[in-house]
Amino acid sequence: MLHYVHQQVSVSVCCLLLSSSLNSLSVELKSLQLCDREGTESADSSMGDVDNLPVPQQIRISNITCDSFKISWDVDHRGRERITHYFLDLNKKENNNSNKFKHKDVPTKLVAKVVPLPMTVRGHWFLSPRTEYTVAVQTAAKQPDGDYAVSQWSEVIEFCTADYSSLHLNQLLQKAEAIAGRMLPFTVFYRNQQQEYFQQASPSYRSRDAQCHQMLPAVKDNSGSLGSPISGKLEGVFFSCNTEFNTGNPPQDSPYGPYRFQIQAEVLFNQNTNIYFGDFYCMYTSYHYVILVLAPGGTKGDVFCKGRLPALDRSNNCFLSCTEEDDGSLSFRHAQDVILEVIYTESVDMSLGTVARISGQQLVSQSTVNAKKDPSCKICNISVGR
Repeated sequence: MLHYVHQQVSVSVCCLLLSSSLNSLSVELKSLQLCDREGTESADSSMGDVDNLPVPQQIRISNITCDSFKISWDVDHRGRERITHYFLDLNKKENNNSNKFKHKDVPTKLVAKVVPLPMTVRGHWFLSPRTEYTVAVQTAAKQPDGDYAVSQWSEVIEFCTADYSSLHLNQLLQKAEAIAGRMLPFTVFYRNQQQEYFQQASPSYRSRDAQCHQMLPAVKDNSGSLGSPISGKLEGVFFSCNTEFNTGNPPQDSPYGPYRFQIQAEVLFNQNTNIYFGDFYCMYTSYHYVILVLAPGGTKGDVFCKGRLPALDRSNNCFLSCTEEDDGSLSFRHAQDVILEVIYTESVDMSLGTVARISGQQLVSQSTVNAKKDPSCKICNISVGR
């Protein structure tokens, strides 16, 4: 939809297939139309004279969110009084090196009556987080016969939508809480890798300092929700903590390697550790993943998470809890019905744990490295993109 804020006029925009009946539009959308456009020419010269309407100049994009942006432009005074509508051609870029567009079968022309600028373009049906788009504008004058006279298209402007806001992440958090299930006890965090990762000479692993015997923070990959603020930005060391229901121990299978580093839970998660919700997703399967961030208070990772991610109560949340018992010891629980991916934001001294080969298989097909979220899942998607 097109919305105008701060006492500006609100304009609703709907993106419909050309075959849709105008009679199906709600009263709110009666002032909006949808036009088809092929290629980059004026849409189209057969619609009317293109010489007497000013072409939008100096296109400006601002206030970009994960599902909206503001747009404004300048026009010459000549012919300005004839303008009755604005046409916006909004397209998703195929990739960084191409000007071709995806989804040509889906109309993306937005038509709005003339209103004060800037105006806000908003709508989850065509805007996704962290996605590159192009937009061009032309002015139009509606004729007595219902056709339009139009200007030439403006220059094409590129922009990228933003990450999920705190509001959107809290919506995702609520969805994850709904399926987390009961809490089960656990005692260790673990990390699986190939044997070479744990050897002293491991120069091929940037996330491993062999000389200092440290596992180093590495930038999180792009797996999970497209709008999660941690993807490609947060640095940390990946750990698991899920246990087998029948044994209470970590599973003997892993998609990441046959060698496992184990460390007592209280080393990474204690009263000085803050815990944050990072993401909730699935990969076209029946089981779901929750990404949590463990950040010692005041560290670089903790500063990154504050204001970006929902903070959880370390002793009382649906996913991963640390509780102090009467004798001063700490007890730990994890959610049964989701697979937890835990990111610890500091380096980890391997001398504080142990490394051993697991007896199960290396299930490579279950790896979540750069895994894409299922955009059709009703359990783990919210209304602002995937």
